[in-house]
Amino acid sequence: MIIDADVHISPFKGGLNIQTEELIRRMDYSGVDKALTWLQPPYFRETDPGNQLVYEAVQTYPQRILGFGWVDPHHGFDKGKETIKRCVEEYGFYGIKFNGAQNSFYIDSENVALPLIEEVAKTGKMLAFHIGTDGFEETHPFRLAKIARRFPETKILLVHIGGVAFHDLSDAAIEVALECPNITVIGSGVRAVNILKSIKKLGADRVCFGSDTPFAMMHVELAMYDALLRDEVTPEEKALIMSGNISRLFDL
Repeated sequence: MIIDADVHISPFKGGLNIQTEELIRRMDYSGVDKALTWLQPPYFRETDPGNQLVYEAVQTYPQRILGFGWVDPHHGFDKGKETIKRCVEEYGFYGIKFNGAQNSFYIDSENVALPLIEEVAKTGKMLAFHIGTDGFEETHPFRLAKIARRFPETKILLVHIGGVAFHDLSDAAIEVALECPNITVIGSGVRAVNILKSIKKLGADRVCFGSDTPFAMMHVELAMYDALLRDEVTPEEKALIMSGNISRLFDL
């Protein structure tokens, strides 16, 4: 079993944008069984079409697509709360993702993001956060630590381990995950050496494989993980990283 824990699809065409059928084709080609799927960063565009596309993908491929919602706090609290309600109650998503880099907000901002983060926490669903140097200040791991401490019962996915750009914040991301046991990291968009460092420091049960498709090539990222983990972890630990941790977190 292989579960890709970081995949994006978009209702828009052109460029790197991919839709559901192309994602399934890439999964089949790569030998990926399931994919944690959220919308492709919409910047300041409306998020509803992307969330709806993810829902439709789940309906079409319920055994392959693990749906996750997306909220942009810039649309306002009422709109964000409505989106969360739809994603949780109507779409049945596993949780909600916040991306302060693409949507330009501080993830721990008291008046912008935290009211909506609290709304997600109330539902008992998971939270996911883009944590990377493309939004160095907005998504710094230490900001996520404040959120994780504030909602200790909420499962949180730390996506990218502080990577994405040439430089990274992996040391800070690992420090935060060590402090906050409700955080699990997804090793996508980050250098291989820092994925291995995360595994060694956090343990194999706190790190998940992710490709960041379509910003990276799924089959190439899988090959990188195979090479990276060879002789570094046991078969049981590799199974946790490649699917077991997501299966546990999502109660699959």
